[in-house]
Amino acid sequence: MPAALDYEPVIAAPRRELAPLTAIQEEILRLKRERNAVILAHNYQIEPIQRIADYVGDSLGLSYQAQQAKADVILFCGVHFMAETAKIVNPGRTVLIPDLAAGCSLSDSCPAEQLAAYKAKNPNVYVVAYINCSAAVKALCDVICTSGNAVKIVNQIPADREILFVPDQNLGQWVSQKPDARCNSGPAVVTHTCSSRCKHWRKPVSSFPMRPSSPTPNASRPSAISPMKCAAPS
Repeated sequence: MPAALDYEPVIAAPRRELAPLTAIQEEILRLKRERNAVILAHNYQIEPIQRIADYVGDSLGLSYQAQQAKADVILFCGVHFMAETAKIVNPGRTVLIPDLAAGCSLSDSCPAEQLAAYKAKNPNVYVVAYINCSAAVKALCDVICTSGNAVKIVNQIPADREILFVPDQNLGQWVSQKPDARCNSGPAVVTHTCSSRCKHWRKPVSSFPMRPSSPTPNASRPSAISPMKCAAPS
């Protein structure tokens, strides 16, 4: 099986079309100038939004860009946890999100109150969180990781601690299957959010250059929170 790609945060300049801007686009740009704002757009946003953004990229890359921004206001065109992350790295700046209800099924799959309850019952657990989670979950964790450094992070955890990996079950499974990973029994307290995406695989895994957080073909897919632990080595 080929080695998984080591993804780096992506920031791309938005495309600038020659067609005239619409009235609402012009109004947004006017307000941006008045408020000394920077507009960050996730790369899944539609073209009219990307066109008036200052930066377009993935969630991690945009969080880095938010930290470097000199603006007074950060307008994050993405989902809720992305705006929260921008606020964490910019505590003195105003961070706006156009729709407070813009959620992420992966982030929502690990409610902070359930994680807190699990930690209360398992005080020795060491919680590792993939960065795509809520600020409330981040506050309960011992360390935050990305898909690129998850194995390295897990291998630094004290050997006498059980590991709880949230909220990305696919990434947790990938980490647990790495031959050099200390964690070897699967993720914990996560809700599988793959849905129909992994129902139609026909080629072997080795035929695809898969991102670590991609669903594993033919993997079992629990439908609810599954308390599976990464056991400490003997």
